[in-house]
Amino acid sequence: IGSMQSKLLPHVELLGFEKRFFPSQHYVYMLMVKWNDLSEKLIYRGYPEIYTFHKSLKEMFPIEAGDIDKKDRIIPALPAPKWLDNQKSTETRQSTLAEYCGSLINLPPKISRSQLVRSLFKVRPEDENPPAQHPLKRNETFVVSNDKTRDNTSEISGPIILESYRVIADYSHTSKYEVTLHIGDLVEIVEKSPNGWWFCQCDTKRGWVPASYLEPLDGPEESEEADPNYAGELYITTKAYKAAQDDELTLETGETIEVIHKLLDGWWVVRKGEETGHFPSMFLYRTGEKKEMASEEHVMRRQTPPPRRSTIRNAQSIHSKGRQRISQDTYRRNSRRFLQQKGSRPNQPRKTSKASTQSPLQDWNNRDNIPKTAGSSPGGELKGAPIIPPRPSPELIMERCTENTRKKVSVRKSS
Repeated sequence: IGSMQSKLLPHVELLGFEKRFFPSQHYVYMLMVKWNDLSEKLIYRGYPEIYTFHKSLKEMFPIEAGDIDKKDRIIPALPAPKWLDNQKSTETRQSTLAEYCGSLINLPPKISRSQLVRSLFKVRPEDENPPAQHPLKRNETFVVSNDKTRDNTSEISGPIILESYRVIADYSHTSKYEVTLHIGDLVEIVEKSPNGWWFCQCDTKRGWVPASYLEPLDGPEESEEADPNYAGELYITTKAYKAAQDDELTLETGETIEVIHKLLDGWWVVRKGEETGHFPSMFLYRTGEKKEMASEEHVMRRQTPPPRRSTIRNAQSIHSKGRQRISQDTYRRNSRRFLQQKGSRPNQPRKTSKASTQSPLQDWNNRDNIPKTAGSSPGGELKGAPIIPPRPSPELIMERCTENTRKKVSVRKSS
């Protein structure tokens, strides 16, 4: 009993929150818990867990929760989690949560010292050894104010500055989670999802918008796009898609394909055998990463791919000229050349009649594109096509296609 008495918690202080990227993007609050024996422990708790605790507490103490008579309520209120936890809501909820914790530990001992309250604040193994980081993105920490900085939270960066983008064409929302945009609007980007839907705020509105309708203020929209990577990365389709345009691929669920170009509008160029074409990235997951993608998808609540950039007239683009779009011809030619140089494919395309009937990209397209010889001069028959670059590292590819590369690299270097 003595040790339990010494572990009564007299003080909980909210230090800030952390943005984590693994197993998928989420936020956890950082709480400093001071116990009677003067030990201080930093713990991390997600808002949904705190809210679930809150509901259990009300069930355990119905009188104090005001369920029997409203005037008896002493348990503080706590708003339900939002459908989507974004950085803004996590930030604005801090003062509510700090107040809630303060009220909680000042309740009568039968509540404040109950097993339920103690187990919420008790240090856990994952508090002392936080879970694995995302292999490529560091967790980002946001502190309530600089004077609260402590040794335990040395990973501190300042509050993030949201990037501004300009809207290049009118967009009407198609679900309550999206926002309607007008040409020339300026929006701030809260989160860039690689599936082509970005979460933004525009004046007082917040919601998802297609990245293809936005351009950065300081350069053509392709500046953040990775170059094609003809070596390809293996992905598996999570949903069938039937091509709606000539340069898209029709694929069934569960097919393994190679991604050769990750484009910001969420329509990636993929290779299946000898064929290439655009495919919605939201219906793909990298081999070995199914769980991450499944939880990501649940958060997004998205069934529909965003509109493709090629379908939008850049009516008010302030950039005279973005990078030339690469044609499917060029993708196929460079792909074939790469595969031949690696020696992993015969010179002739191996086609099955099944593949050619399923796909809009017909056999004859490919036959025209076979390079004359592997050694022919690259400039000759590949007018304007990029020469195959050395394969960038996976880190570089991932960073380029999801975040503003320069910012990430500088963060990495400074650490």
